[in-house]
Amino acid sequence: MPDQPGPTRIERFVEKRFKIFPDYVDLPEGVLGYTAFSLDGPARMVVSRSLADANTRTSDRRINTTLAHESGHCLLHAHLFALKEMSAGLFDQDTIESNVPKILCRDEVAGEYDGKWWEFQANASIGPLLLPKQLLTDALSPFLEAQGLLGIPALPDERRRPAEQAVAEIFDVNPVAARIRLQQLYPPSRQDTL
Repeated sequence: MPDQPGPTRIERFVEKRFKIFPDYVDLPEGVLGYTAFSLDGPARMVVSRSLADANTRTSDRRINTTLAHESGHCLLHAHLFALKEMSAGLFDQDTIESNVPKILCRDEVAGEYDGKWWEFQANASIGPLLLPKQLLTDALSPFLEAQGLLGIPALPDERRRPAEQAVAEIFDVNPVAARIRLQQLYPPSRQDTL
C-alpha cells in the first residue's frame, strides 16, 4: 500500500500477493476478466486484451478495477476451490477453459444485483483495494468537516461532487468507483428525511 494518497499499484499487488502475473488475452464480448483456481489457490488471472488495446485513461482505470475485482475473488473465494471436485452449479462454467474451476466476470449494469453473492463480494473489494480508507481520509481532509458533539468527520453534500472528482484524480480511478467508495465511508446526509 502506498504511504500517501495516490494510485494503488494493483498489478504489483497481484504479483506479490498471489504470485501470478495477469494475462491479457482476447475474451468474448462483455467478459472483462476471470480468475482460474487450482487446489493451491489462484492459478491464473486473465483480463480482456481489448481493455489494454484501447490504451485510454478510462480503459487503464477499468483494468485496475477489474484486477481489484479479481483480487477480491482470490482473497475471498480461493478456499471454495480447494476441494478436488467443485460443487456443480456453484459458479457458471463457460467455454473459456471449461475444465478449470474459475470465476468469470462479465461487464454488467452497475447496481443490478442478480443474486451472485461472490460477485457482490468481489465488487465490494474494489474500494478497499484501490481506495484504502486511511489514504482516502487523508486525501479528503480539505473536504471533510467535523459534525455533531463527537466531531465525527463527515463529507457535506455540497462538497461531495468536488471530492469525488479529486479522489478520482488522486487515486486514478473511474469517477463511479470514487463515488461508490465515498458513499460507503461517508454516506450522503439524510437530514432532509427527518
